[in-house]
Amino acid sequence: MPEVKVSRLSKRFGGNAVLHDITFTIADGEFFTLLGPSGCGKSTTLACIAGLERPTSGSIAVGPATFVDSGTFVPPEGRNLGMVFQSYALWPHMTVAQNLAMPLKIRKVERRRQDELIAEALGKVGLAELKDRYPHQLSGGQQQRVALARALVYSPSVLLLDEPLSNLDAQLREQARAWLKRLQAELGITTVYVTHDQEEALALSDRIAVMSEGDMVQIGTPKEIYETPATARVAAFVGRCNFLTGTMTGQAEVRLDCTGQTWAVLPGTADIGRRVSVAIRPERLEILSADRAAPSGVNVLTAQVLTSSYIGSRYEYDLRLGDHVIQVESGRAGLAGEVTLLADPAACLVYPTTDVLPKDAEALITVSH
Repeated sequence: MPEVKVSRLSKRFGGNAVLHDITFTIADGEFFTLLGPSGCGKSTTLACIAGLERPTSGSIAVGPATFVDSGTFVPPEGRNLGMVFQSYALWPHMTVAQNLAMPLKIRKVERRRQDELIAEALGKVGLAELKDRYPHQLSGGQQQRVALARALVYSPSVLLLDEPLSNLDAQLREQARAWLKRLQAELGITTVYVTHDQEEALALSDRIAVMSEGDMVQIGTPKEIYETPATARVAAFVGRCNFLTGTMTGQAEVRLDCTGQTWAVLPGTADIGRRVSVAIRPERLEILSADRAAPSGVNVLTAQVLTSSYIGSRYEYDLRLGDHVIQVESGRAGLAGEVTLLADPAACLVYPTTDVLPKDAEALITVSH
């Protein structure tokens, strides 16, 4: 399977710019995810690759074939790309086999060969016995597999998936996610996946491109994106974060606004005197048990328990830290009153306050007064 190269891709709808100089390369056989909130430009990027939207500027190439460049625009039917839409877009009056036959008929594939390819594609998704059923006779998960089989039936060079699991319930979505990952690995097909679900992106992807307001703000492995987010925007969107403002008082010290306490961070994160935001994920804050002394080299904080929630595998606590409310995850039950928190400096991510958080991330972070 070929690699995908997107260079300086821009797209405008009238006077509204929705993509700004987007550049990335997807390796042969890679599962690459475009992640971001609604309106960030991820689906528009996918549509440009598919040929459903014509970019305002930039270039797109798949292997040796150039699809978009100055003076060049290959229409969708000339790109040999497989696409699965969020709605699945199955023909309701056609059987499963007839739905899969449509792209083969368009390509003028001989009838006997059509039957072979349909059987092979349905076998890949485990639905060979349902070829004579109609879409309304299938579950949501089965319809999703039919849509994927239709995208694979003509052996596309690249598979494009636009939030294909979003219509499934939570349990079925987890099962479909695991199955999709196994199938993609078995086929080795280069895949571009669009989602706003951070957990889905982390679980499925070889690499993730985080998008915000038409910009690509970070590309990296799931571990890189989650553990070392390049900006406050990425930290806010991928997972949850507590954000505390302060001032750098040393090479590795921040005086927090909420408590006036000096907090140790990794050295070299910002200049002395610089206003910063310190981000730390709820699971990286530890609640110290009463029978244990605080270890050296970590930040020790005192907070008040406000609320607790049991969510199965862990407890989530809202704690008041000075004039802020922060979130902490813990395996310990029944905490109340005053508690002691530990924060490892290595877990504290420091960003300049000029690295503003997007409006669409405000509901995903903990910054409460």
